[in-house]
Amino acid sequence: MAELNISNVRFLIAEDNPFMRDLLREMLRALGVRDIQEAEDGSEAFAMMCERTPDIVLVDWEMQPLNGLDFIKLVRTSDDSPNKYTPLIMVTAHSEQQKVFEARDAGINEILIKPVSAETLYGRIKAIVERPRQYIESKDYFGPDRRRRMDPHYPGVERREEYKDTVYFDEG
Repeated sequence: MAELNISNVRFLIAEDNPFMRDLLREMLRALGVRDIQEAEDGSEAFAMMCERTPDIVLVDWEMQPLNGLDFIKLVRTSDDSPNKYTPLIMVTAHSEQQKVFEARDAGINEILIKPVSAETLYGRIKAIVERPRQYIESKDYFGPDRRRRMDPHYPGVERREEYKDTVYFDEG
């Protein structure tokens, strides 16, 4: 399955459930990853990021005292953030459209709905590596471009000039 060599990619897992942390760690190991850090909540994960910035973070939504959504906002907007461009994959049981939009609007790169398989995890990692999205900064948002495809007929004033003639299709 793993045609992409991610053995040297540094991962951080921010997950409060020990079983889920173990599962994610073992999936990453099965994909060849050797460098995996683990945190039990968002505040511990942020402290670990400040010590040694990971290449990709897997973050759960429901954690205390700092949940995954607040962790993502901290990574993306805090002056103390060691790297606001760090790719973030939200791993959550929240599949409701409103929650997915909330995570997207906080600045995640990808979302992975539980239950998770090694194949779906690998797919999200591969998307980050092979199809990275441009980062956008506006008055209300910093993070990867939330649009996965462009509508060439969009008449809005917010349309960026460099994309006016480009059409992107969502690959899945």
